[in-house]
Amino acid sequence: MEKKNTSPTKSDWKRIFNNTVILRQMPFLLFLAGLTVVYIYNGHHADKLAKKIAISEKSIKELQYEYKSAQSEVIFRSKASELMKAVEPMGLKELSTKPILLENEAE
Repeated sequence: MEKKNTSPTKSDWKRIFNNTVILRQMPFLLFLAGLTVVYIYNGHHADKLAKKIAISEKSIKELQYEYKSAQSEVIFRSKASELMKAVEPMGLKELSTKPILLENEAE
C-alpha cells in the first residue's frame, strides 16, 4: 500500500492563494473588518456609558443626601419653638390674647 501525501504542495498553495481568489474575497474581508471595528467601538461606547451612569448615580445619591438634610433643617426651623427663638431678638413675642377680628361694615 502506498501512502499518498495529503499535505498541499507549493503549487497547491499558489493555486489556492492566487490574486483572483483573494480579490473575489476582498468585499467579504472588508465587511468582516468593518464589523470588527463596529464591535470594538460598541464595547468602548458601552464602557464609557457605564462609567457615566455610575458617576450620575453617585451624584444623585449625594444630591438626595443634601436634599434630605436641607428638608430636615427646614422642618426643624419651622417648629413654633424654633420660630420663637429666631424672632425674639427682633422684639417679636407670641400673642397672649386672642386676635381681634376686623369686619367690614360696608357690606
